[in-house]
Amino acid sequence: MKVAVIGANGQVARIVERFLIADKDIDPVLFLRKSDRLTDLQNDAQIIEGDARNVKELTEAIKGCELVYANLNGSGQSGVAAKALVDAMHAAGVKRLIWVSTIGIYNEVPGKFGEWNNRMLNDYLPLYHEASDIIENSDLEYTIVRPSWMTDKNEVDYEKFAKGQEFTDTEVSRKSVAAYIFHIIRNPQEDKFQSIGLGKPGTAGDKPSWY
Repeated sequence: MKVAVIGANGQVARIVERFLIADKDIDPVLFLRKSDRLTDLQNDAQIIEGDARNVKELTEAIKGCELVYANLNGSGQSGVAAKALVDAMHAAGVKRLIWVSTIGIYNEVPGKFGEWNNRMLNDYLPLYHEASDIIENSDLEYTIVRPSWMTDKNEVDYEKFAKGQEFTDTEVSRKSVAAYIFHIIRNPQEDKFQSIGLGKPGTAGDKPSWY
């Protein structure tokens, strides 16, 4: 199974890549803006340097892949980046997409935590929302992942929140998010056409514990 990772130097992406490389049935293609950031993986995966807003570069990178996992930061998750990826996937004939977004794009976080989340993310939320709308309105077989505020805890402990369900968990580990993404990569029929929130059970509150 050939899998493309777009935004391959992201913190969650780096964990996912360890899972992919350890799985001998998966052939990873790692796409990022500066390829020298992944010199430690040059013997384990195909590494391609390019711009995630460039349709031609994306198309060449994902040709022959069965699934694309896009892990772009807030500034990169503009409508331009989302549309470029949708167009590239059409051109390359790839249908399955995992797209990482954030909580709050549907105004699904209630109470004081929702107010805090909106204040902290502020200008980023419209960008995430715009990008997710483009993905959801495409004909791709997408899973949008909406993690809560992420920690570096060495644990896999998460629960899922469907679109339209109130999201109350204030945190989740990056390893948990990576484990869920890897699970979908290995089980691509699951959570198709779904926007899934991820949080750690028992962490409801007004804001994450470290703030």
